[in-house]
Amino acid sequence: MTTANTTGTAALTTGARAEATIDLGALRDNLAALRERVAGPELMAVVKADAYGHGAVRCAREAVAAGARWLGTATPEEALALRAAGIGPDRARILCWLWTPGGPWQEALRQRIDISVSGRWALTELLAAVRETGVSARVHLKVDTGLGRNGCQPHDWPDLVDEALRAQAEGLLEVVGLWSHFAAADEPGHPSIQAQLDSFAAALAFAEGAGVRPEVRHLANSPATLTLPQSHYDLVRPGLAMYGLSPVPDLGGPADYGLRPVMSLAARLALVKTAPGGHGVSYGHHYTTPGPTTLGLVPIGYADGVPRHASNTGPVQIGGKWYRVAGRVAMDQFVVDLGGDTPEVGTEVLLFGSGEHGEPTAEDWGRACGTISYEIITRIGSRVPRRYLHGITA
Repeated sequence: MTTANTTGTAALTTGARAEATIDLGALRDNLAALRERVAGPELMAVVKADAYGHGAVRCAREAVAAGARWLGTATPEEALALRAAGIGPDRARILCWLWTPGGPWQEALRQRIDISVSGRWALTELLAAVRETGVSARVHLKVDTGLGRNGCQPHDWPDLVDEALRAQAEGLLEVVGLWSHFAAADEPGHPSIQAQLDSFAAALAFAEGAGVRPEVRHLANSPATLTLPQSHYDLVRPGLAMYGLSPVPDLGGPADYGLRPVMSLAARLALVKTAPGGHGVSYGHHYTTPGPTTLGLVPIGYADGVPRHASNTGPVQIGGKWYRVAGRVAMDQFVVDLGGDTPEVGTEVLLFGSGEHGEPTAEDWGRACGTISYEIITRIGSRVPRRYLHGITA
């Protein structure tokens, strides 16, 4: 059962301490908007990090039902969990790219997970697993075009490509993808963007000249999907944009790209009390009441994913009015100075939502905490239940 609120957003379930509401209809609409923007290339729905905190299995099912043929995960455990949930290879390709020595290569092969390879060590371990299982691998070779993170350095690229082609000739694997990742696509005009485009083109030219015939070439993350059509190639990999947040907030908000935020986060006031002026609030008394006032206790804290950096800055909406966190965010709770207002205990406190009804957004929280909206949504912990609306899958 849910109750009404004053913002137009979905209200908390009756009795809930805190709750994240996930609008799966908005998720599908975002995927449709992204598909319309990129036209020709296929779309990989990136569901790593529990679908950026939204729930990987539910979001992956919705994405596949909406037509996505590719899913993106970071860790092999994430990829295998999707297969275990019934998303078989006949329904979607799943790419996994963050491997460490001793990883579950054999199980990934048996579950037909596409495997990213960035170096010889990974290729060696993968081929050993192929020989043990008798299952040939679908491999995406990743080149580091300038991010300096995962991916094969250009000077090692010829060797990796040649080794992969030798294994392909033996029937041990098929190189189905060539890919890389941007460092600063969220900063339009950054000199690294063109440098990476050029580096990726050179890596593709070498690999294809050596005989690789990839199924997909892919480079574009969310910001590149929205702003760099020359990076789209055969496949784009929207992550944040799929969840309705702008990866380029200095250029435009979600609505400017036809997107709607998917997650809202709310809690209930657990206590409302009067306090005199000069009263310290929360650990360390980093906030002191400026005069007689009322204080509201919100029963959600950094153990739930509310950043401690939101102390004295994080915005909330109560009864249609904005307030700020007063004092330190604690493990399980924080306080707001209600300025003399007296909402009832149990009143909904909306931390962030779509912003369509004047409430704070995840972007507002990111700015208040000196971070990005990605971190705000992905850190909401398992102690906060998710409630799904408008889904078309079970």
